[in-house]
Amino acid sequence: MATLDDFPITRKWPPQDESVIQLYSFPTPNGVKAAIALEELGLPYEPHLVKLSDDNVKSPEFLSLNPNNKIPAMIDPDGPDGEPVGLWESHTILTYLAGKTGRLGGTGAGRWEVQKWLSWQVAGLGPMFGQLGYFVKFADEKIPAAQKRYIAEARRLLGVIDGQLQGRDWIAGEFSIADIAIAPWLNALGFYEAKDDVSWQEFTNATAYVDRFYQRPAARKGSRIPDPDG
Repeated sequence: MATLDDFPITRKWPPQDESVIQLYSFPTPNGVKAAIALEELGLPYEPHLVKLSDDNVKSPEFLSLNPNNKIPAMIDPDGPDGEPVGLWESHTILTYLAGKTGRLGGTGAGRWEVQKWLSWQVAGLGPMFGQLGYFVKFADEKIPAAQKRYIAEARRLLGVIDGQLQGRDWIAGEFSIADIAIAPWLNALGFYEAKDDVSWQEFTNATAYVDRFYQRPAARKGSRIPDPDG
């Protein structure tokens, strides 16, 4: 029977309690999704800080779990059939945790509503906001055409989500993993110093949604896990 010792990543980030979920992450918009979900679901876990430097995410140990060298990644020692399972990609982790617990994934037709919005975040919101952040804040050379493109696309996506939130608190009806995927990316506009660029305050449903999301204790706690100063 497989154990955590069979996962080379545990040699660089040793578990203290091999019976609980092992989370390897950093508190980026993608990275916090797993911690927030684990906190919301009340599952015991150990967070391991994986810094974004090459000696962490491109180390042989990390690549042995995620060959795509991106956080988050996770090992559940009590996976399907009681065997450990390694997971990567934030939407896969969220879907797995919802399935494991039978919570936050929607039921019946609602499950597909959750999956639609989860896919929308993965395919659109995350990549486009990431590009927005790069060209607005991080690029050494300011490229007006690129800024214009991604600001316009960010505003389009904000319009989509603002419309979906009209008359509802959560994106797919009940609070779900779709919200855990979406809200941290909306919140990243502050870190990217791009709120004014996209006229964030015009999207009143979205702004209230982010405030509502971070009023949840699990969201506040999970957004700082793993501790980046650890």
